[in-house]
Amino acid sequence: MAITMTSAAANHVNRYLESRGQGTGIRLGVRTSGCSGMAYVLEFVDAVQDEDQVFEAEGVKIVIDPKSLLYLDGTELDFVKEGLNEGFKFNNPNVKNECGCGESFNI
Repeated sequence: MAITMTSAAANHVNRYLESRGQGTGIRLGVRTSGCSGMAYVLEFVDAVQDEDQVFEAEGVKIVIDPKSLLYLDGTELDFVKEGLNEGFKFNNPNVKNECGCGESFNI
């Protein structure tokens, strides 16, 4: 089981951690939401919980809870700029369907 991150995503996370002045990495997770069932959750991590799995990519710690890991195993986190828009992109090999707006998915 693994979660990876591109260098573009790692650079973006590192810049935010530096400007924030604290944090040990980024937490990835899922929650029930949207028209397809599941939505991604992304937040900064100040403390790792005992049950968390920790991966490291490009020098950034990626923290994930065991429940979310079942849905996100094999996912690559990228940071993309398309025209005036920019944001994180989840390349999740487990996704079977996504909603039209791209905000939710199902496995």
